[in-house]
Amino acid sequence: MGRLKMQPGINAIEEEPEDNENTISERDKAALGCMINSEIGAVLAVMRRNVRWGGRYTSADDQLEHTLIQSLKSLRRKIFSWQHEWHMMNPVVYLQPFLDVIQSDETGAPITGVALSSVYKILTLDVLDQNTVNVEVAMHLVVDAVTSCRFEVTDPASEEVVLMKILQVLLACMKSKASVMLSNQHVCTVFNTCFRVVHQAGTKGELLQRMSRHMIHELVRCIFSHLPEAVGSFGVTQLDNGNDNVSYDLSLMTEPYGVPCMVQIFHFLCQLLNSVEHMAIDYDEDLPLYALGLINSAIELGGTAIRLHPRLLSLIQDDLFRNLMQFGLSTSPLILSTTCSIVLNLYQHLRTELKLQLEAFFSCVILRLAQSRYGASYQQQEVAMEALVDFCRLKFFMVEMYANLDCDITCSNIFEELSSLLSKSAFPVNCPLSATHLLALDGLIAVIKGMAERISNASVSSELAPVNLEEYAPFWMVKCDDYTDPDHWVPFVRRRKYIKKRLVIGADHFNRDPKKGLEFLQGTHLLPAKLDPESVACFFRYTAGLDKNLVGDFLGNHDEFCVQVLHEFAGTFDFQDMNLDTALRLFLETFRLPGESQKIQRVLEAFSERYYEQSPHILANKDAALLLSYSLIMLNTDQHNVQVKKKMTEEDFIRNNRHINGGNDLPREFLSELYDSICKNEIRTIPDQSVAFPEMNPSRWIDLMHKSKKTAPFIVSDSNSHLDRDMFALMSGPTIAAVSVVFDHAEREDVFQTCIDGFLSVAKISACHCLEDVLDDLVVSLCKFTTLLNPSSAEEPVLAFGDDAKARMATITVFTVANRYGDFIRAGWRNILDCILKLHKLGLLPARVASDAADDSELLSEPGHGKSLTNSLSNAHMPASIRALDLMSGSITCLTQWAQEAREAAGEAEAAKTCQDIGEMWLRLVQGLRKVCLDQREDVRNHALLSLEMCLTGVDQVNIQHGFWLQCFDMVIFTVLDDLLEISQGHSQKDFRNVEGTLVLALKLFSKVFLHLLPELSQVTTFCKLWLGVLTRMEKYMKVKIRGKKSEKLQELVPELLKNTLIVMKNKGVLVQRSALGGDSLWELTWLHVNNISPSIQSEVFPDQDYEQKQELSEENEAGAQA
Repeated sequence: MGRLKMQPGINAIEEEPEDNENTISERDKAALGCMINSEIGAVLAVMRRNVRWGGRYTSADDQLEHTLIQSLKSLRRKIFSWQHEWHMMNPVVYLQPFLDVIQSDETGAPITGVALSSVYKILTLDVLDQNTVNVEVAMHLVVDAVTSCRFEVTDPASEEVVLMKILQVLLACMKSKASVMLSNQHVCTVFNTCFRVVHQAGTKGELLQRMSRHMIHELVRCIFSHLPEAVGSFGVTQLDNGNDNVSYDLSLMTEPYGVPCMVQIFHFLCQLLNSVEHMAIDYDEDLPLYALGLINSAIELGGTAIRLHPRLLSLIQDDLFRNLMQFGLSTSPLILSTTCSIVLNLYQHLRTELKLQLEAFFSCVILRLAQSRYGASYQQQEVAMEALVDFCRLKFFMVEMYANLDCDITCSNIFEELSSLLSKSAFPVNCPLSATHLLALDGLIAVIKGMAERISNASVSSELAPVNLEEYAPFWMVKCDDYTDPDHWVPFVRRRKYIKKRLVIGADHFNRDPKKGLEFLQGTHLLPAKLDPESVACFFRYTAGLDKNLVGDFLGNHDEFCVQVLHEFAGTFDFQDMNLDTALRLFLETFRLPGESQKIQRVLEAFSERYYEQSPHILANKDAALLLSYSLIMLNTDQHNVQVKKKMTEEDFIRNNRHINGGNDLPREFLSELYDSICKNEIRTIPDQSVAFPEMNPSRWIDLMHKSKKTAPFIVSDSNSHLDRDMFALMSGPTIAAVSVVFDHAEREDVFQTCIDGFLSVAKISACHCLEDVLDDLVVSLCKFTTLLNPSSAEEPVLAFGDDAKARMATITVFTVANRYGDFIRAGWRNILDCILKLHKLGLLPARVASDAADDSELLSEPGHGKSLTNSLSNAHMPASIRALDLMSGSITCLTQWAQEAREAAGEAEAAKTCQDIGEMWLRLVQGLRKVCLDQREDVRNHALLSLEMCLTGVDQVNIQHGFWLQCFDMVIFTVLDDLLEISQGHSQKDFRNVEGTLVLALKLFSKVFLHLLPELSQVTTFCKLWLGVLTRMEKYMKVKIRGKKSEKLQELVPELLKNTLIVMKNKGVLVQRSALGGDSLWELTWLHVNNISPSIQSEVFPDQDYEQKQELSEENEAGAQA
């Protein structure tokens, strides 16, 4: 609808535009005049039906008609004679007669209803806007008249019609362009009137009830839709200054409507929830649903603009969320679902302002309800799980939970708890798959997909550097320079998470032995080398999982250091503007109050001193706080100990606390309030350590609000995978297990596809974050589902495989993972190759691949003659394995060429960096060959040793750094020798044929490589250690037994190789006696081991040395004989 306007462009084509404008203007006025005239006629017609208005009468002023009829007729005579445009006319003139009828208590419901309809029509035609003359007065008159509407009730039906029309007119007022002229007070009046109508409709017909609620819903949406514009339109800058009290000054309420009326309305809705909360347990769910629905609409329309208005934001942070915590535990699925929807909207729009509130909601509501062991019904579990999955579908939710809560030492590990819950809930335990299992699976895969989407397909993220604490720094004072810059907050939160993990480990040590626990924390630089009271107090205060009995005993100890810790511990609490009983509850929740009276006194003295320091309003001194605290503990024991038969009355309590406040009495109301609080809610001096997710009580909520003012800013995640590697490492194992179990139990293809999507996302994340072990586990799990590795009992295995959709999808997924992320698969390749061989046996490979396999198999004998199928398949694959080894050893040529090009083309620094990279690749290459050197197949095993020799001796042009060579000896050469030795002793000859020949080959390789590298290795400071490793292996090989007998080949080979090695070392000047006084460790170490192998070698290698030793011995003997 809109005002009648001249069509654009008319002036350009009409010959007489001015006359035409006048004509249209006249028509405009005439049309509106006719409309108002018809409304006057309608009201008069209904009034004439009543005898009271139909006849003439005479009064003292000789009036022949009633003033209401006269004003309507007077307006009718004027409307066609007005000369001005409608927006230049005073709207009070044509609205007032209708408003008089509405306000008159002499008119009946039918007449009032028609008058309301007339006003509604005028408002909806958009005749009024902010530019209309005297529109502010007119709008105020309309609101005043309709909200004070009076009429005679003739029958229930007509009354309901009038109530409905009142709502229509008030809603039209708020939707009108002129609504901006209404004051805050008028908007509040409109809302209150509508709410009264809704309340009154409760006793009326169903139609009125539903329509009235719908209209007040629309009213709230209309009002709060202006909130995003409030900064520019309603002067919010001035409105939001001042204290946090919800009520505004009268001057602000008379200004054009904006934030003040929204705050009043929102506060009213929160109070409505409060009133429901204090009703009986079996209250009707209709009222809270109604209030929650209105609140949800207000939040949806206000959106992020709410954070710009502190008073509105304060209501959400405190009043609203406190109620949401209560209604979140409702047994009504509707209320729980609506509550979760509100929290989801609040997270979307205001999460930066609700960090601790969100933590409390997930800890005390979602995690409690979603698990059956806490007594929740199946419906509650399902609704809570649905809400959790909705959150998980928000891409950044889990990242932000991890960064803000799991990485904060003062908060719970919400990400870990939620991901664990999803994994456990997806497991079908001794039951078929249910809707809840699939729902949890959806949430789990939504989280995994979110991680996968944050990964760039073009690059693989490098592994983040591990966090280490080099020196002590107060862990509770760690700060971030910029919470919006990932370069700052990513290392900050990873450091905090490391500290949090270490504190948990320290808590475990402390619970077993407090002294050793503190020593462990000192060793990890979380506590100073010399303990100070503040650091120990903060460890007690901020570490989860501590045994509260041990903490209480420590704090109550009479030792001077423990007393200092106790006072520092009390200093970590914020009791500002907090009631004494609330402060005492919070203090005693953190440890168990000792049983000894002296310890209790010390604890309460520290508490009272801290409380009086922060909240001295009523108490005269800290002694008054101490005496009153003692009195509360005694009252608590008296009221809640079943052994106490005669309970203390309120008068007794007040009498016991006379003259404790510096010789004066405390206010009676103050003491009565404390008495009621203790009687209704026990102070638990023995905290329950078994409850993982405690309920939110008033004292905890007050503490949460205090903490929220000091907590670190909320970190908003971006689209990069800064923390995904750390997060995925925590959830990868349970996730793969959960998805695998669901895939195993599923029967529908849509569930199959969901699981496959999850598997592919896990593979992508594992590869891009270089988590090879996770990728191997995934491949192994997937290969099991292909059924190719299972012993087949089917008569037609090809048909069985073709009919199994799950097996086919798993097989496709295995090869998809291998093609995309094969570079990161390690042990999983064995399973993949087994699947390929089984497909070849079944004739299901593509023609090209099958022909290659056939060519390989022609070189081998047919299976049979006592050979198992597995061995036959393994042998069939041997030529391919040997070709693969040749490719691996041939890559040394590429590395050499790359190193040469880098030296020629790049600068010195760049060339050094390239050589470093080449060295890392070379080390990975020889590590891979090391594994193949242990293969059961003799040809493959020996060929791998030869390939390894080529890779170790053919890199002279690459300039491998000494550090890489030392790693190579430790991780490759020595490991191969040790593993082969272990195989020769622990496996049968059937499993590893001719292992003796492999040992000989390995020892020759080992000796050749050592001599080849001797000039470089001898310059290394750790050469002595390396040489000891060489001698140790030779000594072991000298003693090795094959089939219970010493190996003749090795008995001959070892001394020969050792002798050659010693001769080369002698000629190179490496092995020479540098001191005759016994200080040459290399010389002494060498002959100590050589003599164990073959005592004659020394005289063969150093004959001169042997002659000198004999000469010295002869001289010594002669001297002894003469003596």
